[in-house]
Amino acid sequence: MDEIVISGGRKLSGEIAVSGSKNAVLPLMVAGLLTDEKLTLRGTPRLADTRTLANVLRELGAEVEEFGQGPGEGVNVQAADLASTRASYEWVSKMRASFWVLGPILARAHEAQVSLPGGCAIGTRPVDLYLNGLAAMGADINVEGGYVNATAQGGLKGARVDFPFVSVGATHVLMMAASLAKGETVITNAATEPEVVDVGHCLQAMGARIDGLGTRSLTIQGVERLSGADHTVTRDRIEAGAFALAVAATAGDVTLTGIDEAALGALAPAMRLAGVALRDAPDGLQVKGPSGRPQATPITTEPYPGFATDLQAPFMGLMCCADGVTRIRETIFENRFMHVQELARLGADISLEGDTAIVTGVEKLYGAPVMATDLRASVTLVIAGLMAEGETRISRVYHLDRGYERIEEKLSAVGAQIWRQSA
Repeated sequence: MDEIVISGGRKLSGEIAVSGSKNAVLPLMVAGLLTDEKLTLRGTPRLADTRTLANVLRELGAEVEEFGQGPGEGVNVQAADLASTRASYEWVSKMRASFWVLGPILARAHEAQVSLPGGCAIGTRPVDLYLNGLAAMGADINVEGGYVNATAQGGLKGARVDFPFVSVGATHVLMMAASLAKGETVITNAATEPEVVDVGHCLQAMGARIDGLGTRSLTIQGVERLSGADHTVTRDRIEAGAFALAVAATAGDVTLTGIDEAALGALAPAMRLAGVALRDAPDGLQVKGPSGRPQATPITTEPYPGFATDLQAPFMGLMCCADGVTRIRETIFENRFMHVQELARLGADISLEGDTAIVTGVEKLYGAPVMATDLRASVTLVIAGLMAEGETRISRVYHLDRGYERIEEKLSAVGAQIWRQSA
């Protein structure tokens, strides 16, 4: 099994190209099931998660083909025929986003059998919102033997769906399903993340009639069929945020190409308060870390446009060496502090009080063997390892490979001493 090794204490300098968004490309690939024509997605990252999802789509009868390399890479998805309406436990258990195929299959084939999902163990994340929404649209649903069995005789019908709380996944699933439903669907308390908007724009290019993208209320007029499209995936604001925090943690100076400060959302003002300089440049966002220790800066995760839960752990990595005490409150996932005990192995001083982590900044971290516990925690350990004195070895890096494309190559190119080796 591979591990990542980091010899810390080196400033990062140069340019890092930000990849296409993991959180957008996965639902975009799923959207390919809505049509029998080819959906071309450009600027897609090559990740373990995209490979897993490709296998799910192939199991259903879709052709999935990667093309190009680097900036020109992409993927074609074409589901000319749905050879199967059953997404098996073998693949769906590996990645939660695989469950999203439920909406498109049900909308197109009027029946679906999809395994209950797996993925990072960062919280319960029940699928009730998905199922209740599809039931409101006329689906007959039962859960048996670990599978969701759904039918919609005569097709899904437009309905009003009021989410009790914001869910990105449920918004994706219901927006896709409603695109082929009969009549009008209104989704309230919808997610407004840039990735949701990106998927909506792609669906519109395929012929979907969607109003309200980027707001809490979506109105979708169902159409009889969708066509193929050629769509460029939005850049990954979560990857960009992690790299920006890595630069800040090493007092570096790096330009993140393909993205601007606005894309960082609530992370940007938090980084400024911590003493990080951000400047939009012609080719991207210049990030310059503080010359001394960063300033302790409290954050609370919230649905977009609030502070992204996917950046909570990486921000904690920066705060480990901050001047002062930082309170980090996690309101989205109840079990997203598993990285705390691993940061403590590097010398971080962190205590937990319910949904809040209290980080007392230390002057220095020290390299040690650590273990990645989930996707976003894994990049946190990379950031901490870049700061630490000595050598840090990160095991279970398959978590890292799920969401960060060629991370050791990108960081090596800007001065980090980081490499992958077999344990």
